[in-house]
Amino acid sequence: MKRIAAGLLSASLFLALSQTPAAAQAPPSPQPGQEPKENPPQSQTPQNPPGQQPQTGGVSISVEVPLVTIEVGAATANGDLITGLKRENFRVYEDGVPQQITNFGPSDSPITMVLVLEFGGRSYGLFGYLAKYWSQYLFANLKQQDWIALETFDMRTRIEQDFTQNKEEVLAAINHLYFPGFNESNVFDALLETTDRLKDVKGKKSIVILASGVDTFSKHNLDQTMKQLRQSDVTIFCIGLGEFLITRSPNMGSLREMDYLQAQNQLKTFSKETGGYAWFPRFEGEMPEIFRAVAAFLRNQYSISYSPGNRVRDGKFRKVKIELVAPDGSPLTVLDQKGKKQKYAVYSREGYNAPKGAD
Repeated sequence: MKRIAAGLLSASLFLALSQTPAAAQAPPSPQPGQEPKENPPQSQTPQNPPGQQPQTGGVSISVEVPLVTIEVGAATANGDLITGLKRENFRVYEDGVPQQITNFGPSDSPITMVLVLEFGGRSYGLFGYLAKYWSQYLFANLKQQDWIALETFDMRTRIEQDFTQNKEEVLAAINHLYFPGFNESNVFDALLETTDRLKDVKGKKSIVILASGVDTFSKHNLDQTMKQLRQSDVTIFCIGLGEFLITRSPNMGSLREMDYLQAQNQLKTFSKETGGYAWFPRFEGEMPEIFRAVAAFLRNQYSISYSPGNRVRDGKFRKVKIELVAPDGSPLTVLDQKGKKQKYAVYSREGYNAPKGAD
């Protein structure tokens, strides 16, 4: 088992309809030094990063036999990732009904990630400033074939660096952040705009957001945001910095502190529903392990596919639950190096929306 600070795993679910598996087209290469664009054409979003083969396994669904693919993993309460699991160690339920696993294997596809920073007057631009130092721990754990982009938001969402495999370009974009222009922090809109931008990207994709979590002026409310996030296949990792701000400014009013407590609950919900995790550090020293954990989550996953027994095309949300079991079907027992039984949890997206239309 590999050790991380808060060992949890993300999950992603791919659901598409086609008569035969559809291969995604490789887009043109992102151009280094390209000027940031707030609303890039769709063709600029890497459906499959240049130099990689289109990934079709487990992504497509035939009309007659739909296929659901979930990336899933598990970790102990102490932060140890559970590795070496086999097909027979997983049991899948959809709306409480057991499902037959048809495909299984480690998930080792390249990562496509968007780093999203709150950069508004509410946080005094502090998050963008500190990201200059924190992001190095994230970049050090990414591989050359991984893709990353940088966005900031206040009342608007801005693309500071489009998708690139050169992490130095992202760091340079962070270093060029100076003074925020607005006080607003429209986190709901930022998440939805970024998720929409990733909708045609194939493979393992995620959002890492550093924010207070307080939403001030979004066009969408929390319910609308959650509804759309449940329909996506993007894993969201949230680093909520409300406690960090309160620790640095202990004289903040009680109302402000209550705002941040509500914001924490929202960030937890975003991550839980999408198979990610949320951290709420109080001190800068916690950040290196958090960023290392994000990369570890995405590196230690299993890809599980099944053909759902419920073929009704009603567009309703189907709840998916995954359990770990021993070969005899009993709950899996995980022991530490001293032979002590460990508590653990399975992390995956909580469900998907069934296709809608005529059978």
